[in-house]
Amino acid sequence: MSREITQRELRNLSGAIMRELDEGESFIVTRSGVPVGELTPLRRHRFVAAETAAAIFKSAPGVDYRRFRTDLDEAASQDAMPGG
Repeated sequence: MSREITQRELRNLSGAIMRELDEGESFIVTRSGVPVGELTPLRRHRFVAAETAAAIFKSAPGVDYRRFRTDLDEAASQDAMPGG
């Protein structure tokens, strides 16, 4: 849920607000008590170590490659000509 801050707080506390954005906090900015904007953190690509990714995928279900290929063939045309 977004925290409400005033225009004055945004101006005077911009450094602290930016740090909170980095931590995932969102804000609704108000002027004279009326909401005028929203500050939300951008989604960032986060590095995941190979060991962590491997551990996560160990518990993933297996893939039936023949069924997968059949599903792909049913969904996508293999014709070389567009619209074919």
